[in-house]
Amino acid sequence: MRATRSRDVERIGFIGAGSMGRPMIAKLLHAGYQVDVSDIEPAAAKDVVEKGARWHDAPRDAARDCDIVITCLPLPDDVFDTMTGEQGALAGMAPRSVWIDTSTTDYHNTIEIARRAAAIGVDSLEAPVSSLSHMGVDFANVSFFVGGPSEAYGRCEAVLQTMGAVSFPVGDIGQGQSVKLLTNLLFYTAAVASGQALCQSVQEGVPAQQAWRKFVASSANSVAVEQFVPFLLDGSYDRSCTLEITVKDMGLTVHLADELGVGLPIGRAVERRYSEAGRKFDRYDSHLRVVELAEVAFGVRLQVPGYRAPSKYGADPAHPPDQEFLTDRVGRVKPKRGHVFPLDDVPLSDIQMRLLNSLVGELTHVNRLILDEAFDLGRGMGLNDGLIRDVITWSVGASAWSDSHAQQYGNERPMDSDTAIAPAVTTVPHLICPTRRKLS
Repeated sequence: MRATRSRDVERIGFIGAGSMGRPMIAKLLHAGYQVDVSDIEPAAAKDVVEKGARWHDAPRDAARDCDIVITCLPLPDDVFDTMTGEQGALAGMAPRSVWIDTSTTDYHNTIEIARRAAAIGVDSLEAPVSSLSHMGVDFANVSFFVGGPSEAYGRCEAVLQTMGAVSFPVGDIGQGQSVKLLTNLLFYTAAVASGQALCQSVQEGVPAQQAWRKFVASSANSVAVEQFVPFLLDGSYDRSCTLEITVKDMGLTVHLADELGVGLPIGRAVERRYSEAGRKFDRYDSHLRVVELAEVAFGVRLQVPGYRAPSKYGADPAHPPDQEFLTDRVGRVKPKRGHVFPLDDVPLSDIQMRLLNSLVGELTHVNRLILDEAFDLGRGMGLNDGLIRDVITWSVGASAWSDSHAQQYGNERPMDSDTAIAPAVTTVPHLICPTRRKLS
């Protein structure tokens, strides 16, 4: 149920009108809030200013006299510079107002800004955003993992529910950012592994669209496979997020694991893949460029001639916004999209069918193993298993494995179907690294 507008909040300052921030600002305006906006790039706010937001050159001015100030920015330095200094938002904020950071950033950064905010009587919340479907932020289909004082959350809950579908507290300042990294770890691993599996399929003569449909209809499915792989098939690599962001996120995840003393072997291998992609490609390139590393290693292209993903973030920027939606058995909403592939399916040989079945098993296994690592990370933060389960379920990191084994999460590691405790990972699955492997 959508929360009603809070009578205590009339005016909101919003700093960051990029692809994630713009739809949230539009939702606030539609709900009747007065929104004052600023951004590092003034052109980014043009759309929301036309819808009624008031533009300010300096974050300080956008924050002045506001009940809540929200930041939604790409990098930790952007958040720090925007909030602090003579022109920073804190310079314009009044006691009892609340700063909410929806960025994915370094939690040390958040804690330091919150310390400075507290010195002037400003409360702080971190509420990093996880889309519940591809670019769910476009239609308020996101979750917020909120760290900070419960009283401040109570004052801001209606605003968060206006901007998204789900919000829930996860602990103190710092926990929200850490939890978001946990969910990103699941998504990025699935993206790398599914790209590798598709490359291996194509290298063995299986059309990419046939392999993709096989994975979607199986235990290997995940948000990454179902909703993001189509941007590999149309050659766009998904223009909704930059490679710079994914490199930053995985770097922060590894740093967090180091601090907590968590091994994270698969996560570290995934971080290395993104770091390599970050060195090879432009930082503003699409985030799924990481899969091109596997395409080069296998000597294949995943692009399906004539196919365009049904989204404005793919190869067709003129594609209309989503109009129809589905609700899955968990209760999550996603766009109802029809995929039209100009190429006909081809008959597959027994060896090709065995390959696909093998890859389904391997992708499922990767989803299970990285879920173990996510739980290790969450437990290292001091979170209980129930909260970790909820965070994963309501995030872009959800998979068929995590959904089907949700009730098995107790005080032990997630279990196999035969109830044996999952063994520690000693080798990184080959689907994480772009090595060629012929089926014999």
